Amino acid sequence: MGQRYGEIPARMVDFIGHQKLFFVATAAADGRINLSPKGMDSLRVLDERRVIWLNVTGSGNETAAHVQELPRMTLMFCAFEGNPMILRLYGTARVIHTYDAEWETLYSHFNPLPGARQIFDLAVDLVQTSCGMAVPFLDYVGEREQLLDWTEKKGEAGIRDYWQERNQQSLDGKPTHILEPQS
Repeated sequence: MGQRYGEIPARMVDFIGHQKLFFVATAAADGRINLSPKGMDSLRVLDERRVIWLNVTGSGNETAAHVQELPRMTLMFCAFEGNPMILRLYGTARVIHTYDAEWETLYSHFNPLPGARQIFDLAVDLVQTSCGMAVPFLDYVGEREQLLDWTEKKGEAGIRDYWQERNQQSLDGKPTHILEPQS
């Protein structure tokens, strides 16, 4: 059955490191809740209370808008093989944009990915497990290459144009600050 921890136990750091997929949930003070699947070797556990994940260009940019208004974030991992488990990390997140002073230091934790647009820095204050007995077994076949191909084809200037057109506001019209520093 489920357990709660004030930090990420070492055995769960290993579990997180083996996951090919995780989910991110955020919400602004009003408007829609966002829940997104993430992959692409984009998450790092820095210590028992700090996790960063690299966000690449996508069709929306809800997480950035939400975190800047209300910094609550939940990450969820599911065991799709082996023993059943669901692991949630709850905490307070910050968004680091490519123009922020911390970008280079945090980005150095990742293999470069074309279209990288933000890093989210999560200060974990609660870790919760639950049984996961209803989560199905799934086989990992491989990574999808379409997003990497698309971003490489667009190039830096094309990605920036895309951010200008499609990533500056959330679905609810909240700013993401992707192109300019916050005031």
